[in-house]
Amino acid sequence: MSRWTCLLPILLVLLSMLLPDAGGRADEIVALSRPQARARAQAMATLGRDMFHDPRLSSSGRMACASCHADGHAFAQANDRSVQAGGHRAVPSLKYLQDVPQFTEHFYDSEDEADESIDNGPTGGLTWDGRADTVQAQAGIPLLSPYEMANASRADVVRRVWAAGYGARLDALLPADSDTDARFAMVVEALATYQQDERLFYPYTSKYDAVLAGRARLSAHEARGLRLFEQEDKGNCASCHISAPGHDGTPPQFTDYGFIALGVPRNMHITLNRDPGYFDLGLCGPDRTDLRDHPEYCGLFRTPSLRNVATRRVFFHNGVMHSLRQAVAFYALRDTRPGMWYPTGADGRVRMYDDLPAQYHDNINMDPPFGPRPGNRPALSDAEIDDIVAFLRTLTDGYIQPEGRTP
Repeated sequence: MSRWTCLLPILLVLLSMLLPDAGGRADEIVALSRPQARARAQAMATLGRDMFHDPRLSSSGRMACASCHADGHAFAQANDRSVQAGGHRAVPSLKYLQDVPQFTEHFYDSEDEADESIDNGPTGGLTWDGRADTVQAQAGIPLLSPYEMANASRADVVRRVWAAGYGARLDALLPADSDTDARFAMVVEALATYQQDERLFYPYTSKYDAVLAGRARLSAHEARGLRLFEQEDKGNCASCHISAPGHDGTPPQFTDYGFIALGVPRNMHITLNRDPGYFDLGLCGPDRTDLRDHPEYCGLFRTPSLRNVATRRVFFHNGVMHSLRQAVAFYALRDTRPGMWYPTGADGRVRMYDDLPAQYHDNINMDPPFGPRPGNRPALSDAEIDDIVAFLRTLTDGYIQPEGRTP
């Protein structure tokens, strides 16, 4: 199926919202022919692509969406900075977001038996705290965020877009009397439409996808890693980063879209963290404000997909880890070797979970491989950590079957 055909339902909904005629009738919109709708979708995607890469849309004139979400780096950051200049969270990848559900505080997932007795808690939404329910809403955040492109208002964004020469292309997609809000809405819709290009944003071209399709085999090293990744008394990674295909055969996304408190170490490279009274609490603030009265959510951040994780150079919401092996080792050694991760106070005691106030420590996940262990022995050995890392490298898009090798 063509990617433009896939976009037709989205486009028609957009048109029904933005393009009724003067009498308010939307029936003419639905009457668009498929070629017309396809051409319109392509125009929006191309416009979105061009704006995505244009730094003139920022107040400084130096930051584009692509400055942080680089094409060749799984649409995440290309450098190894914990956070980008002025920011306070690591840059998430924009790949494989097409199936993220809208945020809900109570998510029931019972694909087998429709059993709604198990509440999986807060689930879904985009960004680290799930506060954006659509790609359009997410696309608007960096345009207006003081940490990012720093436009003062929607009108400021529209002015910069027109000054950059996109006015005629936007006007062709809008009614003649469109106001600033409608123009801003079209800007973010164009950015969102660009991100619907499955060839770029959800191609499913990793080695693991080839394995699932019967076109490749995991090496012994990678296969051990997969077993450890899924084994509940070992890595237990698949409890949040689901590795099995869906019941309908859809490829795994390597996330359950849920929220978890990992208790990662405080990152003193983040400017805001130099204030000992400042804490990034994820679901309960500071960026998200509607759940501030839920102390049980403090310290929880959304579980990202692990697809293309081996291309990343920083890990976790605060970018405190700088290698994939270090990130995997943290899971295995957080509670058995805390001195490796957390600072030691003047009293000689390790200050565990130092990036979360003590009153929220009960929110920190203690499922295996976390928590105390018999004899204080980690759930994973060094060799087993290496095995899991080897498997995670099979999740990188762009796999090419070596010539002469058969599954």
